[in-house]
Amino acid sequence: MLSAAALLVYASAAVALNNGVAKLPVLGFNTWNAYHCDISQELVLQQAQYMKTLGLLDAGYTQFNLDDCWGVKTRSSSGEIQYNTTLFPDMNNYTATLNSMGLCVDFTPFRTHVICPDRFTVRSAAKPYSDSGWQTCAGYVGSFDHEDQDAASFQSWGFDYLKYDNCAIPFDDVVQQNVLGKYQRMQYALERVANSTGTTFVYSLCEWGWSQVWLWGASVAHSWRIDGDIAPYWSSLTSIIDQLSFINFGSQFYGHNDMDILEIGNGNLTYDESKTHFTVWAFAKSPLLISADLSTISQENVDILKNSEILAISQDNVYGQSVSPFRWGINPDWITNATYPAQYWSLPSENGTVIMLINTLDEPADMFFNLTESPWLRAGIQYNVRDLWSHTDNGTAVRNYTAAGVPSHGVAALLLTEAGPEPQGLFPPCAGEDLSSCMAENGTSYAQ
Repeated sequence: MLSAAALLVYASAAVALNNGVAKLPVLGFNTWNAYHCDISQELVLQQAQYMKTLGLLDAGYTQFNLDDCWGVKTRSSSGEIQYNTTLFPDMNNYTATLNSMGLCVDFTPFRTHVICPDRFTVRSAAKPYSDSGWQTCAGYVGSFDHEDQDAASFQSWGFDYLKYDNCAIPFDDVVQQNVLGKYQRMQYALERVANSTGTTFVYSLCEWGWSQVWLWGASVAHSWRIDGDIAPYWSSLTSIIDQLSFINFGSQFYGHNDMDILEIGNGNLTYDESKTHFTVWAFAKSPLLISADLSTISQENVDILKNSEILAISQDNVYGQSVSPFRWGINPDWITNATYPAQYWSLPSENGTVIMLINTLDEPADMFFNLTESPWLRAGIQYNVRDLWSHTDNGTAVRNYTAAGVPSHGVAALLLTEAGPEPQGLFPPCAGEDLSSCMAENGTSYAQ
């Protein structure tokens, strides 16, 4: 449980960085999981074109993130960060070309990014990449002790989104800071660029969940990684979901827990595992960054990424909070288990209450819950049930609901909307878990 002091830190932080950008989670493409360092302007523009032809741009994925390896390993004689002109002949031309295609550009010199000011002022499609240390994670020039210089370079190249990594950390007697202070160095540099140029950066921290970043991240940046690097297999997904179950409160408008780049289209994830992956990341209000080869991605996976009913929850403009568990299920409540994380989750949305049920078993399962287990559902009310994956209306839930035959490692994503008072005469007259306080006006108790 969080102390009152910790809650005050979070509450003040959530308000602190509302500087007009990144109210909602970023939707876009990132080069890293698909290509790592094997990137070039030609390849990137090809992927951008696929974003258009596959309908991903129209679905809302407007940002394009150029990750690590776009730079060179030395600075100029005047200390400027430099891009690899063999791979990217003209960075300004690169960003302008992407913008002309309807995308926003971003890149990560250490991972750097640019927003499309004519399309969105809040979300960036490509994010810039850099590192808070001497070098990036791939060994290119980092930004430590050059924060102001690099922030100005990124802005001059047309970027306004920065992903900032955590490798090559200077010795303690050099940095004389904790993780928070190390990331504030670039925060202040970006603020100075905003003051001098009018360009407000989206700032994304890649500190792998260190130093309880969910308590202070919103005072520094717009998103922050909550765990180590993702991999395209089920056990990696469940480990990150397990972490989310304990720190989901960190997300709100303008500040988002980042569960890492999407792996849909990579590795050996099954169709149902990919649906679960996408659902959790979207409902957690994590940035959604595609990172697969779009020239070979299956239509099945494209359809997952374009599910408009799931994306509507991610991009809800009324409720900014993350999904949270109301019951763990197989695992005891509030106990960590990277193999069997929490299974029963909910969150409020503009259009109703969202229920997310994750089957962590290796076989199909029926998944039952009482409506009042969720803090967002009212007692005495019945609810219409909408399946956000089958896009069907599945009847009315009275007091409880069972999602039948949820596939192994699969998910049920439901939207519940009020359908009037529940039928008269139901017993017991109170639907809560504890009937000891259930009483009629005349004093009759219904405790069992």
